[in-house]
Amino acid sequence: MTAVPRKKSRKGGKDTAKHGGSAANALWGGRFAAGPAAVMEQINPSIGFDRKMYRQDIRGSIAHAGMLAERGIIAREDARAIVKGLKQVEKEIDRGKFEFKVALEDIHMNVEARLNEIIGAPAGRLHTARSRNDQVALDLRLWVRDAIDEIDRALERLQAALIMRAEQHAQTVMPGFTHLQPAQPVTFGHHLLAYVEMAGRDRGRFADARKRLNVSPLGAAALAGTSFAIDPAATAKALGFDTAHANSMDAVADRDFAVEYLAAAALTAVHLSRLAEELVLWGSEQFRFIRLSDAFTTGSSIMPQKRNADAAELTRGKTGRIVGALVALLTVLKGLPLTFNKDMQEDKEPVFDATETLLLSIAATAGMVADMKVNKQAMLAATSGGFINATDLADWLVRKLGMPFREAHHTTGKLVKLAEKRGVALGDLPLEAMRKVDPRITRDVYGVLSVEASVKSRASPGGTAPGNVRLACKEARARFLKARGRQA
Repeated sequence: MTAVPRKKSRKGGKDTAKHGGSAANALWGGRFAAGPAAVMEQINPSIGFDRKMYRQDIRGSIAHAGMLAERGIIAREDARAIVKGLKQVEKEIDRGKFEFKVALEDIHMNVEARLNEIIGAPAGRLHTARSRNDQVALDLRLWVRDAIDEIDRALERLQAALIMRAEQHAQTVMPGFTHLQPAQPVTFGHHLLAYVEMAGRDRGRFADARKRLNVSPLGAAALAGTSFAIDPAATAKALGFDTAHANSMDAVADRDFAVEYLAAAALTAVHLSRLAEELVLWGSEQFRFIRLSDAFTTGSSIMPQKRNADAAELTRGKTGRIVGALVALLTVLKGLPLTFNKDMQEDKEPVFDATETLLLSIAATAGMVADMKVNKQAMLAATSGGFINATDLADWLVRKLGMPFREAHHTTGKLVKLAEKRGVALGDLPLEAMRKVDPRITRDVYGVLSVEASVKSRASPGGTAPGNVRLACKEARARFLKARGRQA
């Protein structure tokens, strides 16, 4: 990468970087006599990504200015000017009329510099009793909190789509798999509701992380607190936090909330990936259980017959980015002494990228669930192989003949072997052949050997029976969607 060119000073010809018309050391006061090395102008700034937090930064500054005025630390007229100026800055950024300057390093200094241009001297009072350390900790907490709320809404929409399709297919029979081998008949609605439960746990994890996140670090200053008579509880309340920090060092050093958030995001992405994998399988020529429309598939550059489930495959693939974001942040934090270290600037890009990626993946998954056309005939046909009703036969032997289950399992195994040898399904074995294995078997056994009878019999709590599925859809709607009045 080419180094950012540095400007020459008119006095003495020395190399000094410019910051909005002032020398580099103006940012840090009188401590530094020379500007930074050229490479610092590339490695040090974060404005390229932390500009995403401008709303949170301005929100925190407005609360801070209000508290300073209430405590008599700055004049009320100065606070009013600051708030008015900050709102103007926010409008400029919203409208794309704000010039972000790399030389000013980050969103905090960009906002403050523009505020100074708008209102002059009062802008310099805003940073009283505050450090960029507690400011950035605050901004990221607010940003993650907002992201959690957005993800929760997105997951709710996904659950709504899944519940709607589950209700439509409460009695659509398909094979249930273990080890990717046909195991027992289930209903497609029951299968989809499993992902509703996963998404519910995901939402619970995000909500749980939000509770621990909801502590304000503002007022911790650089690390030791401040000598000004501030009121951290007031800014915490103004910003919607449950409480203010208990320890100033922890307040600026803590990024647990970001790790928890990424952990919840990673597991959510894994759940989406599992569903994406099933959509890929179900849509393949070997399964033909579903068909995705042109809206969620692509063709091949060489094979005109192809319909590739790219949306599902990309959702599956993007999981690595989100899991990687979690690992990246854990690695950044693992060796840091208290309190703030510049390494912590690396906390934001993983959080931002994981959030954008997850929201895109959730939206794509909800779209595919709503879009897919279900091939009931193919699903039903797939239940004809693999002796998928063997457990039903074993259960019948226990219920009707009083066999211990292990004996019933052994007897059923013999019958499966016999059917396999004859090349027929269990339900096609003649009664006489069955009686040679156990003479107590009666014609009633055929009543449990259809897949429709199998799923209907699975009426235990949480089971796959169509009646269960319809009730589960109703209960899931009440648990997960009712809070916001959403309907599946």
